[in-house]
Amino acid sequence: MAKQKLELTWIGKGEEINAEPRILLYDEEKSYGDQNTENMLIHGDNLLALKALEQEYAGKVKCIYIDPPYNTGSAFEYYDDNLEHSIWLDLMARRLSILYNLLSNDGSLWISIDNAEGHYLKVICDEIFRRNNFVADITYEKSSVSGLGQGGTFFNTGEKILVYKKDTIAFNEVLGTTILEPKTMKRYNKILVGVGEKVLVDEFNAPSNGLPVKIYKHSNYEVRTISLARFDKRESEIRKEFYDNFNRMFRTYVIQQENEFQNNLMRQMTKDSLYSVEYTPNRGKHKDKLTTLYYYNAELCAWLKDTAFIEGQDIVKTIRLSNVWKNDDIPKADLGNEGGVNFPRGKKPERLLERILALASNPGDIVLDSFLGSGTTAAVAHKMGRCWIGIELGEHAYTHCKVRLDGVINGEDKGGVNKTYNWQGGGGYKFYELAPTLIIKDSFGNWIIDSEVYNADLLAAAVAKLNGYYYVPDEITFWKQGKSMEQSYIFTTTQYVTAEYLDNLSKEMEFGDRLLVCCPAFDTGLQKRYDNIVIKKIPQSVLDKCEYGKSDYNLNIIDTDDFVEEDYDELEL
Repeated sequence: MAKQKLELTWIGKGEEINAEPRILLYDEEKSYGDQNTENMLIHGDNLLALKALEQEYAGKVKCIYIDPPYNTGSAFEYYDDNLEHSIWLDLMARRLSILYNLLSNDGSLWISIDNAEGHYLKVICDEIFRRNNFVADITYEKSSVSGLGQGGTFFNTGEKILVYKKDTIAFNEVLGTTILEPKTMKRYNKILVGVGEKVLVDEFNAPSNGLPVKIYKHSNYEVRTISLARFDKRESEIRKEFYDNFNRMFRTYVIQQENEFQNNLMRQMTKDSLYSVEYTPNRGKHKDKLTTLYYYNAELCAWLKDTAFIEGQDIVKTIRLSNVWKNDDIPKADLGNEGGVNFPRGKKPERLLERILALASNPGDIVLDSFLGSGTTAAVAHKMGRCWIGIELGEHAYTHCKVRLDGVINGEDKGGVNKTYNWQGGGGYKFYELAPTLIIKDSFGNWIIDSEVYNADLLAAAVAKLNGYYYVPDEITFWKQGKSMEQSYIFTTTQYVTAEYLDNLSKEMEFGDRLLVCCPAFDTGLQKRYDNIVIKKIPQSVLDKCEYGKSDYNLNIIDTDDFVEEDYDELEL
C-alpha cells in the first residue's frame, strides 16, 4: 500500500505543462548603460522566461523576491488578479518549482502575499521547498491608517512575507534603529565610573572547552546613576550626560542558572558588590576570544555601547528585527513618487526591499524578481551593488521598469535608498525579449520551424537549448556550436546531410569527441554510420521535448486601456 501524505490539492495539480525553454533575444536598442554587466531586464511571460533562465542560472541565484497578484478580486491598474482559486494555485506552483531550481543552496525566497491566498501559498511552498526549510512568516504593516476604503470588523493594514531557504543559510545581521528613548534610558542609567582594584577569588576550568575561568572581586569601585527626573525640562542635559558617558553606561539583569558552571559562578558573588569574570567563550560573537564580563549586585551587566552607536550628537539604539515590520520603521511617505513611475497600490517601498536584500544577499550576488512590476527590486539591487534579473510581462516593462532603471543609471532617481548608498548613477543592464515559439503549424496542420523568426544562428541556439546544450559557438570549428560537457558537441544545420558531408565532419573530430547533428533531412542509414555521431531530424526530434505554440502562462495581466479609475476606492497610503 502506497504511503499516504498530507497535501493540498487543486484542479490541474499533477498535470504536466512542459513549457518551452525559449531563448532570450538581446535587444541592444533597449539595453541601457554599461553593457559589461550581468543585469538583465526581460520582457515576456514569466513562466517561459524562468524556463529560459533555468539552464544557465540553476543554483546560482542568491535571493528571490516576488510580489505576485494576490488573487483577492480587487482590480489593480495593471493586474486583474480575480482568478479562480485553483488556477491561481496551479500557476504559482509551476513558477515556484522553477524558482526553487534557480536558487543557490544558500539562497532564500521571499514572497509578498496577503491573507486571501497566503495560507494556501505556504502549503505549496512547504511541498516544493520542504517544510523544514520554512524560515519566517513576516507581518509587514503596509499602512498605519485603519479602515480607509474598507468595511468589516477588522481593518486590513498588513501583508505577509513568506520566507523560505533552499538548504543551509546564514542571514546577515540587520538591525532596526531608533533615537535613544526615555524608557531605554531608564534601563541603561547606571555608569561604571571606575572598576577600582580587583582580587582573584576563584579559578577553575570551563567544562565546555577546558579553558580557565577567573573570578575577581572589586573594591573601591564607583557606580553612579543618572536621574531622569523632570525629563521634559532636563532632556538636553540628560542626553548630554548619556552621550559623555556612552562607553560606561549599563543595565543589569538576572541570568538564568541553567547548568553547574553558572551555579558555580554565581555562588562566588554577593549582593552590593562588583565582580568580573575573565573567560573564553566556545560560541557566540566572542567565540575563542578572551572576554570580560561584569556582575553588579550579582546580576550581569549589559552595556549600552553593545546595542547602540553614536551618530552626530545622538545615541542611536539598535533593535533586533522581529517578524513584525511596522509602518513607522519602513517609511512610505513619498512612496508614490519613488522611482518616478506611477503604480497605484502595487509599488513596494525601496526601504522594504533594502531590508530584504541586506538580510539575504551581499554585493555581487544575483537577485531575481519574476513579477518586477514597477521595478523596485531591480532599482534597489542596482543601488546596493547586487546583480539583478527582472522579468515583467506587460507593457510596463517598457513604460515603468525601463524608465525607472534608466533613471537610476542616469543618477536622476533621487528618492528611496539613494541617500543611504550615496547613489550617483552608473552601471547598466541588458534588455531581452522572449523569443517566439520555435515550432508552428503550417496551413496543412504540419509542425514546422518558424523560419520567418529563426535564422540559422537562432535555430542553432534554440535547438541546442532544447537538447540540453549550452550555445557557445566555437570561433574556429564551425560544427562546434554548442557543448553539454567536455568533448560533447551539437551542430544544427538547415542543409540536407549526405554521407559525404557526415564523413567530412567525422574526419575533423578528435579522439573522445561526441557530436549530435540536427538537420531537416539526411541520407538513409546515417544513424548507424558512426558510434560517436548521432544524427536527428528537426523538427521531428524535438517535437516531444516541450509544449510549442503557447506564449501565455500568465496570471491574467489586463490591458491598461481597460482600466477605469473608479474600479478601486482604496487610498494609496
